[in-house]
Amino acid sequence: MRYNAVLNPPLKPLEYYHQPTLPHLPIEPVRARRHRRSSDLNHIRNQDRSAHDWYRFVLSFPPHLVQKYLTDFAIESNQCVLDPFCGTGTTVVECKKQGVPSVGVEANQMAWFAGSTKLDWSIDADRLIDHATRIAELAQANLGQPLRTLSEERSQLLLKNSISELPLHKALVLLDQLKQHKDELCDRHERLALAKILVYSISNLKFAPEVSVGKLKQDAPVIELWIDEIQQMATDLKYLQTLPNTPATIHHADSRNLLEVLEPNSIDAVITSPPYPNEKDYTRTTRLESVLLGFLETKADLRVLKQGLMRSNSRCVYRADNDDQWVANHAEIQRIANEIEAKRIELNKTSGFERQYARATRLYFGGMAKHLADLRQALRPNAQLAYVVGDQASYLRVMIRTGGLIADLAKSLGYEVTDIELFRTRLATATKEQLREEVVLLKWKGN
Repeated sequence: MRYNAVLNPPLKPLEYYHQPTLPHLPIEPVRARRHRRSSDLNHIRNQDRSAHDWYRFVLSFPPHLVQKYLTDFAIESNQCVLDPFCGTGTTVVECKKQGVPSVGVEANQMAWFAGSTKLDWSIDADRLIDHATRIAELAQANLGQPLRTLSEERSQLLLKNSISELPLHKALVLLDQLKQHKDELCDRHERLALAKILVYSISNLKFAPEVSVGKLKQDAPVIELWIDEIQQMATDLKYLQTLPNTPATIHHADSRNLLEVLEPNSIDAVITSPPYPNEKDYTRTTRLESVLLGFLETKADLRVLKQGLMRSNSRCVYRADNDDQWVANHAEIQRIANEIEAKRIELNKTSGFERQYARATRLYFGGMAKHLADLRQALRPNAQLAYVVGDQASYLRVMIRTGGLIADLAKSLGYEVTDIELFRTRLATATKEQLREEVVLLKWKGN
């Protein structure tokens, strides 16, 4: 089968993609293309979209939450903020925009790549548009080739029907041109723009909040969508380059082994959202773009990725895991795990994953305890911490009050629990109960 050019109209002329250089204004350009209800606390506000909107997890916490705790903690430009579960970089990007030095830690290579790219505002916007437009023209000229596809090994890493064959072909042609005509200064931004449209505009994936396959898209204007994202990046860059070049970095590392990447006595505040203890496989959220951009090529690569993550679900539990020893004497966590196991037996749930529910619960809270224990050495006296976490009931409808348990673990490790604030509530699909998402506020006095 060959590509039918009638389905993909010609690119607009080069001058279409250029806009006059924006004046250097101390206000962020407002985007009108995706209206959000102001009442929805978890959605990003239009005025905050620059850099953040280059690529985000579906359920990332919003930049305005970072702004709130920077204010509440009275963080100044001579201090340093850490996000040890940094995902696609919301905390570190917002800190940089606010002129506060920051550090992130992220084990998922795709998320680390996205966050790191969102911190790079040095690229010349016109150069980015020029190069991307040339790449788009070359890709357009090569779309008539026989349909390209992934190897069987790479295809097996994806959910079936994640992307239809024609949009996949176009994306692979575009990637090939990016490799053949690589510009080192533009490459990361160009690939990140492709990652974003892969998930939100080209693929058949939907998030509600679990990732699944929705209505199949037989075709999509891949190159045009990609150029649109490049144009938006360029607009953002012209604004971002008016801001101070505040230090910010993200380490590709495991949040349970922070001492490998953080200096002792270097952190003044933590603003973060760790994974929640449930059956959400976070690697599936980024699987399509991870495979197409080359971060995952084999099942062995996927296993390595999962081994570096917090054990928040039964699909990343391994025989040698021992984080559960950190909570062996915690009565409430043991009670919850025992209740989950008893419920499994009562309901005669016998799959391999279901058998791991109780152990995954212990490993999750054990991993959080190890994380909080290691973190103490990196904190300065009177450091303040905010952990966004949520109640869960996905393990056979046994309720897990995550915020209270993490607060209790922190207290046992010498932290002061200053408050647990309600962020929002959401409806549990299985139980129809209102689950709380909370912000656990801690202080480290330096004992």
